[in-house]
Amino acid sequence: MNPTRYRIVPRDVNAHLFEVDCTVDDPAASGQRFVLPSWTPGSYLIREFARHVVAARATSGGLPVAIAKVSKDTWLAAPCAGPLTVTLDVYAYDLSVRTAYLDATRGYFNGTSVFLCPEGRAHAPCTVEIVAPRDPSAARWRVATTLSREGAAPWGFGLYGARDYDELVDHPVEMSDFAHFAFDAGGATHDVVVSGRATFDAPRLARDLARVCQWQCDLFGGATESRAPFDRYLFQVTAVGSGYGGLEHRASTSLLCSRRDLPVPGVDRLGDDYRGFLGLASHEYFHSWNVKRIRPAAFVPYDLAREGYTRQLWAFEGITSYYDDLALLRSGVIDAESYLELLGRTASAVLRTPGRRVQSVADASFDAWIKYYRPDENTPNAGVSYYAKGALVALALDLTLRRDGSSLDALMRELWRRHGETGVGVPEDGIAPLASALAGRDLSGFFAAFVDGTDELPLAELFRSIGVTLALRPSQGPKDRGGTRGSGEAPRTALGATWSAELKLQHVFAGGAAQAAGLAAGDTLVALDGLKASADQLDAYARDRRPGDRVAVHAFRRDELFETTVELLPAPQNTAWLAFDAEATPDAIARRESWLG
Repeated sequence: MNPTRYRIVPRDVNAHLFEVDCTVDDPAASGQRFVLPSWTPGSYLIREFARHVVAARATSGGLPVAIAKVSKDTWLAAPCAGPLTVTLDVYAYDLSVRTAYLDATRGYFNGTSVFLCPEGRAHAPCTVEIVAPRDPSAARWRVATTLSREGAAPWGFGLYGARDYDELVDHPVEMSDFAHFAFDAGGATHDVVVSGRATFDAPRLARDLARVCQWQCDLFGGATESRAPFDRYLFQVTAVGSGYGGLEHRASTSLLCSRRDLPVPGVDRLGDDYRGFLGLASHEYFHSWNVKRIRPAAFVPYDLAREGYTRQLWAFEGITSYYDDLALLRSGVIDAESYLELLGRTASAVLRTPGRRVQSVADASFDAWIKYYRPDENTPNAGVSYYAKGALVALALDLTLRRDGSSLDALMRELWRRHGETGVGVPEDGIAPLASALAGRDLSGFFAAFVDGTDELPLAELFRSIGVTLALRPSQGPKDRGGTRGSGEAPRTALGATWSAELKLQHVFAGGAAQAAGLAAGDTLVALDGLKASADQLDAYARDRRPGDRVAVHAFRRDELFETTVELLPAPQNTAWLAFDAEATPDAIARRESWLG
């Protein structure tokens, strides 16, 4: 089969337009169909990339060919002898890691958002010519991608290739005057490119990332072969004023971060922002194994035109979320106290979500397509994050397996051997039997209660088995993420809601005082006990009032003023922090040391 030939040009950086050609030498005799994906792997939402197509046209032998859009994501070209070229003008101004972006400072695209797939040619080899923009502002731009070079110079514009369409769209492309450095891990070269205005300590970032990446290669390689599953890996980092996000690919990741997240030259302290960036990079790198190669059966192969339903995202995202910070600890980038703080924050986030009692992580996985990326004011009451709750399930499974003489590490290596190295998808019921085999006993009850069910995880008991204590306290305000003992006077009561600086209620929690009083998300508080409402006043009520005290509240719902009475409830014990148990048994200490690595 002849290659499908692509050409992409940053045609107008000020109008944010890419021009993208797709050429088929032997189009279908009855007319060739072309399809643009509706979602991208790793981000489970139908994003309708076709909505960014401004215009489509077709030519053959220099003459126009009729082309019509026949569905939301499909174009049909009239029969012709070929070669047939379809050209799209694609608007690209989404500053995220999922679609495409173009302005005078940089260009970026995920293949799913710009490259048409000719129907019947998904398995054909592909070539893509990446053309430099003509705009003088882009004179210093280079290209960073893990597509194979087919004539293009290193970091240069020119011709690249892929074995098929699936590979073509799994190697995003960054174009800018980026900073670049590299390191080795797992027998592979790891390049890092940073776009955006940022001053950072590149040697320190290289050292820290190298340690994390090498540890992950060691985890999956075991005692036999500690190698990365690729020869080259690329971190594409975009630094902006405020931003956060990541998306995994088979040999690269795209990361969006705030400038303050990168390490500051001359500052040795590991700040919270930099620690968070390392956790993000660790998360996406772990996906090189867990979801890019160890895949749910529902994703083998990907169908990018419609949803791919699976109840296993808790494992592929949740287990990855568990290991992202654990890898920082085990690689020596952070210490044990720092890791316990991060774990306490994850537990706090879940404990503050009433929806954990409503939706299981398996159901959350299945409903990702309609819920996770579309949160609303009731989301905390109705659902749970398969990332955060999934990470706690992974923690509980790890500590359970360790009591039985095994570990989650062993389970991940077994998944890699059976599914990652073979390409065979993990069946929907595939993880529980493997865990039971490693434990030497039936763990179906664990999965029924904590994966398919909404039972509270027995974290305190499991932590005691490794010589760690779990303590709970009330939250001390919107900036309190948990993970520490807290400071100052603890609040006595809680409104059971969150609010903006303008005192507009954002979330009203199920079972809380605000909900019982008839307050709803979107209401704006204007007076408490006849006095103008303020954030300081709300803080004072939480600290000084007692459970059972009644507060007269005036609020606006839309443009209508109403009055209600709130009976304050005790502040919930929903903020977790962890500490080493000074009275732990020798067996517990041994398990703890093995767990912490």
